[in-house]
Amino acid sequence: MGRSAMIAPSQALKGRPEKMRISETHYVLRNPMEGPWPAHLKVCVFANGCFWGSEKGIWRLPGGGIYSTAVGYAAGFTPNPTYEEACSGMTGSTEAVQVVYDPEKISLVDILRWFWEAHDPTQGMGQGNDRGTQYRSALLYYDSEQEQLMRASKEAYEKALKKAGKGMSSAITTELRAASDFETPFYYGEDYHQQYLAKPGARPYCSAQPLQVSLPPFEDWAPSEELLKKHAPKLPEEFWKVHGPKPHCVIRSPNEPIAWP
Repeated sequence: MGRSAMIAPSQALKGRPEKMRISETHYVLRNPMEGPWPAHLKVCVFANGCFWGSEKGIWRLPGGGIYSTAVGYAAGFTPNPTYEEACSGMTGSTEAVQVVYDPEKISLVDILRWFWEAHDPTQGMGQGNDRGTQYRSALLYYDSEQEQLMRASKEAYEKALKKAGKGMSSAITTELRAASDFETPFYYGEDYHQQYLAKPGARPYCSAQPLQVSLPPFEDWAPSEELLKKHAPKLPEEFWKVHGPKPHCVIRSPNEPIAWP
């Protein structure tokens, strides 16, 4: 059981200047784990509970649009925290996933749909059996378009949950922050946590609580006509009917990306 409330920045552990040493290559996708990234790629960071299952769900999205993923710590105060420090609640960090994606092959709207539908974003400081500030739901945006899409999708999903009568509370508690609010938006986690669920001997654990409520169609909540055209989803509704998040779906799934169609 972790802390149920955020610490003040002045209370945070000191951390360290040295970043975590990780493998050069993604265990599943075989692409680089660290940048600099090719110019055509985009980055976003999200947190929706234990990062093991969160990362696997995203790297499995089809079409070759997910270039690389990594787990780590975000939205906190301590530089380069360790897993034990993050779990203490004394860093302010949440377990997070960095996603590097090709917007020509997958839309941020597809990624956001997986993010929202793969957990219960109304649970405050925790997700399922995992409780504490290090398991809080969060989104970090890197530009204005990402911010608009994240905020609009949050509003749309909150309305959908209320209509369905789902969720631990009546409001989404997901934290939305600009990556620029932080000197370093994302700190890599330990190498053994990277692509953990794909590695031999991994413990098949995921405490995410997907509510099986769909994010409404993009045309119902797109912030503008321009963004509706530019960020139209690449994954059709048929994909979500077959592969949309369900309880325990990640730990029961193969490691390789989904073949679709």
